[in-house]
Amino acid sequence: MKPKKNRKNITKGMILAAGQGTRVRPLTLDLPKPMVPILGKPVMEYLIEHLARHGITEIMVNVAWNHQKIEEYFGDGSRWGVEIGYAYEGVRDHGDILPRPMGSAGGMRRIQDFGGFFDQTTLVLCADALIDLDITAAIAEHKAKGAIASVVALDVPLAEVQAYGIVVAGPDGRIEAFQEKPAPAEAKSTLASTGIYIFEPEVLKLVPPNTIYDIGSQLFPQLVEQKLPFYVQNRPFNWIDIGRVSDYWSVLQRVLRGEVEQMKMPGREVKPGIWVGLNTNIAWDEVTIEGPVYIGASVRIEPGVTITGPAWIGHGCHIRTGAKLVRSILFEYTRIAADMRFTEMIVSPDYCVDRHGETLYRGDDTSQLRWGDARA
Repeated sequence: MKPKKNRKNITKGMILAAGQGTRVRPLTLDLPKPMVPILGKPVMEYLIEHLARHGITEIMVNVAWNHQKIEEYFGDGSRWGVEIGYAYEGVRDHGDILPRPMGSAGGMRRIQDFGGFFDQTTLVLCADALIDLDITAAIAEHKAKGAIASVVALDVPLAEVQAYGIVVAGPDGRIEAFQEKPAPAEAKSTLASTGIYIFEPEVLKLVPPNTIYDIGSQLFPQLVEQKLPFYVQNRPFNWIDIGRVSDYWSVLQRVLRGEVEQMKMPGREVKPGIWVGLNTNIAWDEVTIEGPVYIGASVRIEPGVTITGPAWIGHGCHIRTGAKLVRSILFEYTRIAADMRFTEMIVSPDYCVDRHGETLYRGDDTSQLRWGDARA
């Protein structure tokens, strides 16, 4: 018989992954947001690894859009030494099953009503950010304060508060109010919610059952109104949000430059700042490559190509003679036509998007850029 776990010491995990990811389109046209790759790994994989490092091994994930891709990749979680369960949020409409997210709080209440999973302190994470938070210390602070709920926040520049939910708290950290994306002149704080929460089980009793309900805009104001022990934590850690395409491009630039802990370049470093995967076909004496650059397995780079990093070349790509890539990302199996120049862009076989989110699709006659699918 397996020994019973000491349930008093268990913290459970909840990853919010049911959103459609509209702000990072076109990256999420056929890919759920948690599966958007960083160094060849889905964002959600880094979160699961981080939870496991802090002993959180029982994790529920709510899913909706393109949920099969998440479930097929992560399975039961055993590869990471954790247990993962999934809660699909959808409805039947004229015989079809359609995704219908219940909201961040509504989805958790649905899980709780189904099987009572949230019977211990629970750490809640959004699936669209990379973090290195000291989870153990955050949970210890939450319990020391006797909090029913805690929000982990970070100071942001006053000029940037309008991009975030802002937390207003007293000297002891007790939350007094929230401001949703205030103008700088109206902001009462510069503490931005990071979408990392710690909940006690009784919090979910406040969420109405079978109702679309949001944590930030509905549940949290309810906690403030009822004057419950609800606290903010302001602790130093890296929080790298990929809520928008511009964020995704910036994150990859930072990661490729080696600025993010625990995110190491895969492959083999063949020259300073240049890493390659297996079985590449590169005319090394006739190309110019300035790192940091990663070149994936089975990539072909023809003579006369110039690549200026930070850049990521996914596996199976083909870059034709005379092409130039500057601080760009190629998803797998992308072919760049001869003499094309792509600067600060994310390119897939079907679309390319610049760092500001402007998108072009393959075959667009208004564009002079030519690219395609390297498999064809």
